[in-house]
Amino acid sequence: MDAVDRSILDVLRANARATYTELAREVGLSAPAVHERVGKLEAAGVITGYHAAVAPESLGYSMSALVGIFLSDGANPDAVADQLAGLAAVEDCWFVAGEESFVVKVRVPDVGGLEQAIRALAQLRGVARTRSTVVLSTRFEGRVQAAGQPRAE
Repeated sequence: MDAVDRSILDVLRANARATYTELAREVGLSAPAVHERVGKLEAAGVITGYHAAVAPESLGYSMSALVGIFLSDGANPDAVADQLAGLAAVEDCWFVAGEESFVVKVRVPDVGGLEQAIRALAQLRGVARTRSTVVLSTRFEGRVQAAGQPRAE
């Protein structure tokens, strides 16, 4: 991946609906050359998809929390991960190093929904206990930086 590929990724991250002509204008290539590069980035697994970013609050999910999952002795992490994937409230799941084995982000409508989600997590086979941190506000999310690009301070 070179600087042009990183520029293409930056433009797509800002506007995933950009046309090849718009991308070409931004990065200084022809539309066919950009089309070819995007295809290669997709084939290589660098670009994993395109999506619409939706405000969770507009769908009634005004509360989120990060929940640490502590596994019981002998629990199978893969089996627990499969169970976590089956819970609608779990939006993201990370297998982590540290005291917890997993950290999940749950999104729910309200405190009652959070209570239900925590109970569902605690009842999963292989889960010993959970530890929750309620998110008060989200300052930013989803900031994937192209490799080799310094963050603006």
